[in-house]
Amino acid sequence: MTARLANKRIVLGVSGGIAAYKSADLIRRLRDAGAEVQVVMTAAAQSFITPLTLQALSGNPVHTDLLDPAAEAAMGHIELARWADLVLVAPASADCLARLAQGVANDLLTTLWLATKAKLAVAPAMNQQMWAAPATRANLATLQARGVAVFGPAAGSQACGDVGEGRMLESVELANACADQFESGLLTGRHVVITAGPTREALDPVRYLSNHSSGKMGFAIAEACVEAGARVTLIAGPVSLPTPARLRRVNVVSADEMLLAAQAAVEGADVFVATAAVADYRPARVAEQKIKKSADVIALELIKNPDIVATIAARPDRPFVLGFAAETEKVIEHAREKLLRKKLDMIACNDVARADIGFQSDDNALTVIWADGDRHLDKAGKTVIARQLVELLAERLLQK
Repeated sequence: MTARLANKRIVLGVSGGIAAYKSADLIRRLRDAGAEVQVVMTAAAQSFITPLTLQALSGNPVHTDLLDPAAEAAMGHIELARWADLVLVAPASADCLARLAQGVANDLLTTLWLATKAKLAVAPAMNQQMWAAPATRANLATLQARGVAVFGPAAGSQACGDVGEGRMLESVELANACADQFESGLLTGRHVVITAGPTREALDPVRYLSNHSSGKMGFAIAEACVEAGARVTLIAGPVSLPTPARLRRVNVVSADEMLLAAQAAVEGADVFVATAAVADYRPARVAEQKIKKSADVIALELIKNPDIVATIAARPDRPFVLGFAAETEKVIEHAREKLLRKKLDMIACNDVARADIGFQSDDNALTVIWADGDRHLDKAGKTVIARQLVELLAERLLQK
């Protein structure tokens, strides 16, 4: 469980019911497994457990009001919806299930539920007769038909004195169920090689040419591929990001080093994903000693770096190749030209001139293009975008 929940972002929705007391222990279990937790409480939930308790356990302010100006200024409901990898409502009362199923958006939790692209799950908790009621069963069927995961409920004695189904699962079971949501099996048996981050091209022992790539998108795709069951080799330029669990990381600095690592890794690989922002040029000569500041103007002679993704795409034993295009103008036009010129199978392009996505941002938006089609992935957190991209990648692999 720990590896699958490490660095995952979970919004825990707490609705009204005696089982709300279990949410406190669930938060602790999720955080112990490495997840970051934001809590959203309905008005009824606050009658059973205080926001202060859940704030202390989650380490984050608890969100309670849809129209709270202070909350909107910090992390409003739309930003919270984009932030999440998973939204879990636990406990989910009969009333809450009904409102979620019918698309009611009259409080923060139900509004966030409609606004997010994250995975969705509910952990029902109610009286056994309410759980058995035809209306509850119909609401549950509606949610399941939309892809919502349902955790439980369990059977046993209830606070009202009844015995039967309707008890919320224990926190350990719910934490494990959350972890299971990050295993899709879409790429089981596949070997995926991914490049990520920038490259640095040395000018002298202390200076270099580089770019603003943070590596976040490539690392998110690597995690999504692992979640999808793939064996992943991540070739990373110089970035300050922790290594995702259950993959092999190869650290490089320059474009030449990244090319050599990629050529070695793609032997027998199924997919090559080139997210790295490789420097197009490097200095023709690297000074052996630090270049001293003297002349007002200095001239640098630059030579072209190898084109890594085109080199891999030209191999006779080439894998499926997904390239990236970070553009500042004519994004779609330039991406289509690159797809054809480099003989790629797919290309994902984004507008890095936008301040709200791309380099250094936690969000992104992509247009994914292939020979006879395309698909737009609207702005969302990079982990969400990565999973959507992996789903599309798996779909295209099946059609090859």
